[in-house]
Amino acid sequence: MNTREIGMAQEQRVADWMRQHGFIVLEQNFRCSFGEIDLIAKKDGYLIFVEVKYRSNEQFGAPCEAIDWRKRQRISNAAVFYLKRCGYSMGYPCRFDVAEVSLHNIHVVENAFDYCGSFH
Repeated sequence: MNTREIGMAQEQRVADWMRQHGFIVLEQNFRCSFGEIDLIAKKDGYLIFVEVKYRSNEQFGAPCEAIDWRKRQRISNAAVFYLKRCGYSMGYPCRFDVAEVSLHNIHVVENAFDYCGSFH
């Protein structure tokens, strides 16, 4: 498997895990001109934008550490685009989670980062 195929397989693993834990998965691999969001889900009144990070080991650090400011900004801007495109108000409760995935574990970090986009 190449890295893209591995990434898509891990995103599917996380989507399945989320469904098993009561999330409603609305989108997988949402893409727009501002960026991409791996998963978009709803649970407990929140719209949740999820970045999936897989590591076969932590030799290069924890998966969550791989999301730099620029990546957070692209996710944030794509989230605003999604909100507007789907008719959500800008005040709709949202959060940005990171799903840290290893060979045998999925750990979701809720509110992993705050909105840091360049427009509202």
